[in-house]
Amino acid sequence: MRRFFVKNLLFIIAVNLLVKPVWVFMIDRTVQNTVGHEQYGTYQALLNICLVFQILLDFGLTNYNTNLISQNRHRFRELFPAMLTTRLLLIVAYTAVIFIAGFLLGYHAWELGLLAGILSIQALSSLVLYLRSNISAMQYFKTDGVLSVTDRLLMIAICGFLLYNPATAASFKIEWFIWTQILCYGLTVLAAIFIIYRKTKIAPSLSFKTQEVYAIIKKSFPYAVLILLMSIHMRSDMILVERLASKDQAGIYATAMRLLDVSNMFGIMFAGVLLPLFGKMIADKQTVQPIIKLSVNMLLPFAIVLCAISFFWGKEIMTLLYRNAGTYDGEVFAWVMAAFPAYCIMYTYSTLLTANGSIVLLNKISLAGVGISLLLNFYLVPIQGALGAAITAFVTQTFLAICYISFCKKEAQLPKNTKWISAHVSFIVLIAATAYTIKATPLHWVLQISITAIAGLAGIVAFRFISVKAVQVLIEKK
Repeated sequence: MRRFFVKNLLFIIAVNLLVKPVWVFMIDRTVQNTVGHEQYGTYQALLNICLVFQILLDFGLTNYNTNLISQNRHRFRELFPAMLTTRLLLIVAYTAVIFIAGFLLGYHAWELGLLAGILSIQALSSLVLYLRSNISAMQYFKTDGVLSVTDRLLMIAICGFLLYNPATAASFKIEWFIWTQILCYGLTVLAAIFIIYRKTKIAPSLSFKTQEVYAIIKKSFPYAVLILLMSIHMRSDMILVERLASKDQAGIYATAMRLLDVSNMFGIMFAGVLLPLFGKMIADKQTVQPIIKLSVNMLLPFAIVLCAISFFWGKEIMTLLYRNAGTYDGEVFAWVMAAFPAYCIMYTYSTLLTANGSIVLLNKISLAGVGISLLLNFYLVPIQGALGAAITAFVTQTFLAICYISFCKKEAQLPKNTKWISAHVSFIVLIAATAYTIKATPLHWVLQISITAIAGLAGIVAFRFISVKAVQVLIEKK
């Protein structure tokens, strides 16, 4: 099982490494630099409104479907029409609520036009995620990996032409960015439907049996509550910065969050593979401890190294990537990235709790996270702007990570491993001390970061978080 996990995960990571960093740094970053902080900050604030209300769009359907199909593949033919119908009905409800929220928050004509485009993007994106959940639940991880970057490949091609072609670059507008995403997500939906048909010989159809749709909504409701709570404590900060501080502060926060989103890409890929894998292992009564340990060892040390680099060289990184960035931008970035290790823990341990069916517990933990996030944001954002939101994100996510680990050990009966925990704590101290020492030298900051990264890789091998020999054994065919 570990060999299967590593082989598929390495393929998905490789595919995403080839595409998504290009999208983030060559396209998304260039869009912000082209249209400016104010327009892009408005776009991000509107996007986060859509993300906060994503409960109505997804209603927990994706995670519920992944868990169900991974343990009961034979039920796909029966469930597919009802699931698809439910998804389309949720899109209609989502559209109505988003527009009401936009009016209540005081947005006007141009902003509401952007909001309509953004909610179209989110509706198509959620449809892609649902279709992909069927593919990954049936263990076609490589196919799902290719599909996960299809939309971005199309966007890179179209937006790249618009941004770097002199004839169109000068007049590029945020609306163009939105229209391109709508087109590319639409094409990806068609590709996903075609793949499902090729794999299962089941064509998409709708079921208008009220009882079936109601049963699905009822069973997925706990998952929906979880998505709502997580959306609030993970995505409401951008809205609060834009409303309580300024559009410019929202733009600054968006620049820092973009780099966190790139980093979180790896955690999301892990979670995408782990959820159906854990579901199948739990159904087959297999121990999940080796996969948990392997996942943490692959994610957490790299997160710690990135966190240290962001803390000591945040200003230099932001100045390199963005126009007019300075010390304040670097501070925001450092605090945002400080939350990254906690996110990595979440992607592993909360995914296990989800597969284990501990949704009520996850909802209670997330509710506590919502309380902490809102209280700190309402207090800090009016005073410190984007920096206050970044500090809040770090505090909230760290608290949640501790909760996930504690409750996961109890619910999944994971054994205590003091030696393993001590190794990770020692690694944190080593990397922090190394970065602090290197920062004090007169070397160029790029060289300083390079030395710190090399020291981190050496520490990962020295602490045996990742064994080169073990990875080779795992990916061997025989």
